[in-house]
Amino acid sequence: MLVGCSSSNNAASSSLSSSSSSEQTAELPKEINITYVKAPLNVPSILEKNDSLFDEEFKSDNIKVNWSEITAGPDQTEALASGDIDFAHCLGGTSALIAASNGVDLKIIGAYSQAPKGFMIVTNDKSIKGPEDLKGKKIGGPKGTILHQLLVAALKDKGLSIDDVEYMDMQIPDAVTSLGSGDIDCALVAGPSALQCLNSGSTKVCDGEGLVSGITVIAVNSEFADKYPDLVKRFMKVHEDTLDYMEENYDEMVSKVAKELDISEDDVKSLYEWYDFDDDIDDEEIKALYDTQDFLIENKMQDKEIKIEDYILDVE
Repeated sequence: MLVGCSSSNNAASSSLSSSSSSEQTAELPKEINITYVKAPLNVPSILEKNDSLFDEEFKSDNIKVNWSEITAGPDQTEALASGDIDFAHCLGGTSALIAASNGVDLKIIGAYSQAPKGFMIVTNDKSIKGPEDLKGKKIGGPKGTILHQLLVAALKDKGLSIDDVEYMDMQIPDAVTSLGSGDIDCALVAGPSALQCLNSGSTKVCDGEGLVSGITVIAVNSEFADKYPDLVKRFMKVHEDTLDYMEENYDEMVSKVAKELDISEDDVKSLYEWYDFDDDIDDEEIKALYDTQDFLIENKMQDKEIKIEDYILDVE
């Protein structure tokens, strides 16, 4: 399921396996708490929640599954740190790394998605053809996110820096509104919001392809993983089964996601092509996370460099 990445990772895996026997004598939790982040297009979470897949898995153990709509990365990691959340199900790579470097005791147990094409810079200014035309422009989008990372990477690729633009920190819906009103020249958007802008006549300055991976991860509270290794394995087994279902029941999946996100089935199909939901953590994902860490440190959002392999848990 996950690929071991280092000796430290293998050690973590061994610790997980060796503690399985103690779990069988330990009292199981009465509930499992999972974050629910459905946007931009988090298909596995939508299916797992609405089809009660985790509920089915854990009902024989009399474990109640609670979903919490905590969508902001820092709020997710704060809830992980406090123990209010056991699984951060779709956590931005940026948020995971910042939290780990600040001492939050978490483990990454899988990739959630990578979607470089799903993150983009859009504009209504016909004079802006590419990132090289962004100098002096007002650009709105959420700071400390994959979109922020995309902007920095796009500018750097053209010999520019974030200091060459007027960057305004705002959430995606606010950026879309500001773009429409002309208050900003470009918006940083993702998923359905990106498609909405393109369908409304905005043009794409660039997306993340070749610039950022757009990686999100699945993280677990380390204490929970140490205490209940078998539950963590079963969680990931349900997730893997969901990925299989998505491949084998495409039309049904599209219908369910369209209903939950309140968008058309055609839009779901278009968006789905941008996403890779493979949950393996291998060299490519490790590199993506290290690239993300470099961005965070360079932009003074992460102070302490960490060895990422130490925070990856092989749950096979």
